[in-house]
Amino acid sequence: MDSRTGLPVVGMVGAGQLARMTHQAAIALGQSLRVLAAHPDDGAAMVVADVQIGEHTDLAALRTFAKGCDVVTFDHEHVPEAHIRALAAEGVKVFPSADALVFAQDKRRMRERLSGLGAPVPRWQPIASPADLASFGAQAGWPLVLKAARGGYDGRGVWVVDSPAAAAEVLGSGTELIAEELVTLRRELAVQVARSPFGQVAAYPVVETVQRDGINVEVLAPAPLLPEDLAVEAQKLAIDLATALDVVGLLAVELFETPGGLVVNELAMRPHNSGHWTIEGARTSQFEQHLRAVLDYPLGDTALAAPVVVSANVLGGPAGGMSTDERLHHLFAEDPGARVHLYGKQSRPGRKIGHVTVLGDDLESLRARAARAAWWLREGTHW
Repeated sequence: MDSRTGLPVVGMVGAGQLARMTHQAAIALGQSLRVLAAHPDDGAAMVVADVQIGEHTDLAALRTFAKGCDVVTFDHEHVPEAHIRALAAEGVKVFPSADALVFAQDKRRMRERLSGLGAPVPRWQPIASPADLASFGAQAGWPLVLKAARGGYDGRGVWVVDSPAAAAEVLGSGTELIAEELVTLRRELAVQVARSPFGQVAAYPVVETVQRDGINVEVLAPAPLLPEDLAVEAQKLAIDLATALDVVGLLAVELFETPGGLVVNELAMRPHNSGHWTIEGARTSQFEQHLRAVLDYPLGDTALAAPVVVSANVLGGPAGGMSTDERLHHLFAEDPGARVHLYGKQSRPGRKIGHVTVLGDDLESLRARAARAAWWLREGTHW
């Protein structure tokens, strides 16, 4: 408890953009957010007052960090399971727990658990050899998807292969792998739910996520032309999974919409890129909601703040040219309604360095505005 305010202290392991935006939400609640940063120039470390430097893989650093925190949570899934269990055994309140977080850390265990729950998942199989892959390919058809069981994001750790020979390098790398059928999909969707220790749940509207080169570049809220019954099904699925897995905090469920219905792709147990639109576009942002959930506060209103919300990720572009300050100046002059969030990251091609959100009632004009703004911030040239 913060002796100055009498309010809880939340510790967040990791100091990237998710922690940075969670800190912004904590300010309005009068809370003290403490972050464990690997480097002083991490995005959240540059703006949070209470920063400790240490590695998430160092149990001693985690123990020191957790002292004085009312609850510890995460802005990524990479803290070793054994370390989380050790903290909990020592009386630290950790959300989500190791028992829940493992299903976001390990894709094999996630697929096993979801299959056991009867959730809709692609056909899949653990892969330990070329013979395993050949056998699965004969059943599921080629091409198929190979995934690293642990790690991987933004297209990393995922390979689409059309034969065992094409996968030879990956198979020989020593990486633990699973294979999945290549799903025929109409589009990708995502739904976020929050769940408190008390068991209260709150679901956000289902959104469409647009991917390019394995990176989420655009989020449309609500998912356009999504039948109401399918939207309710997606929200119920996410709520059921949060309850069955005993998630406390936010759960993001990435989905494929297929001709045969919904299929679960991935899980994340933290604020998520598919929910950045909620800062301006929902009555309660995902970052405030995560804090409310881990502190067991009553959850906030998840309703849209406008009929349509579009968020576009800003990726790093070529070096040189107009400064970021100049780009912001021109963007705001052209589109005063565009809301920009920059993450304090050094720009490099393809890296997410920020996002832009616009609100209104016409989807296509909003998509054009968001894309134009993101392009301008990336390239410094007109769309």
